[in-house]
Amino acid sequence: MAFIEVRHLRKEFVTPVRRSGRFGTLLSLVRPDKRTMVAVEDISFAIEQGESVAYLGPNGAGKSTTIKMLTGVLEPTSGSITVAGDIPHKNRKRSSYRIGVVFGQRSQLLFDLPVRDSFELLRYMYSIPREVYRRNLEEFTEVLEVAHLLERPVRTLSLGQRMRCEILASLLHDPDVLFLDEPTIGLDVVAKERIRAFIEKMNRDKGVTLLLTTHDMQDIERLCPRTMIIDKGKLIYDGSLQYIRDHFATERHIRATYDHPLLAESAAALFAVYEGVRATVEEQVLRLTYDQRRTDTAALLKLLLDASPPRDLTMQDENIDALISRIYREGLTVNPSAQRLSLEGAG
Repeated sequence: MAFIEVRHLRKEFVTPVRRSGRFGTLLSLVRPDKRTMVAVEDISFAIEQGESVAYLGPNGAGKSTTIKMLTGVLEPTSGSITVAGDIPHKNRKRSSYRIGVVFGQRSQLLFDLPVRDSFELLRYMYSIPREVYRRNLEEFTEVLEVAHLLERPVRTLSLGQRMRCEILASLLHDPDVLFLDEPTIGLDVVAKERIRAFIEKMNRDKGVTLLLTTHDMQDIERLCPRTMIIDKGKLIYDGSLQYIRDHFATERHIRATYDHPLLAESAAALFAVYEGVRATVEEQVLRLTYDQRRTDTAALLKLLLDASPPRDLTMQDENIDALISRIYREGLTVNPSAQRLSLEGAG
């Protein structure tokens, strides 16, 4: 059995529907209407111990709902979950000793107390031996650079400082798996890098299994060799980010810089009748965007260089952020299980 195993997971929420109009409220009380919303539908996956996996999807796709079921906060409507051999919602106390959780927009630290007091409370809650607590606190405060924050009330911390303390708090009891829900949301570049480096270290050195939800592609590229994408409650992809880049990145961009705007406009005119190529000019910069599966890059460059050689020329494949956004909009036609098999077969 895998360390985390999910089979045919489904979660429904039933909410009352309020009627409008003069007697709407009364009718809602006497004869209430209810609406069933499916947040997660027939999701299956397995994660081995020590794996680092990104769990992606647009807002409302079901990411946080899945995390809450994996941590035992929510009970599935149907399907099965095991985390480290336990069923989270049935063995919440025992399971809590094996997992660490960070929700980017919710805090487990006590707002008006010093950070150290929250850590001490967690030591009692998790029955952490004092020597283990001291060792972890010393190591983690040094790596995350938060030693100077321990005596400060949580309410006085910046968002980046608080998030570093949140991640430290989630690892004090040496969990086997860490669930991170938007851990770098709203943080500056320096804070993000510190958190990424620390999470990478925990996964590499201590073998902590990681499941990360985020909208920041740099988090994924840095931390997660494996990516799962969920949309409208369904798992539509399970494989590597590189596979997505190699097989679904269709757009390519050429940026040509000229010495004069007229030269850029003249070059752009060549592509007005070139099917499948979009040319835009901004001052003396010409940008060409095209589908690399349908347009020959060598022929395009030859036409560009023969007409009027630019002063500078750069070429870039589709940005991974734009690619993932397009997948959210258009979906994928590949079968997730078949995709996983093809990746494993490719080594």
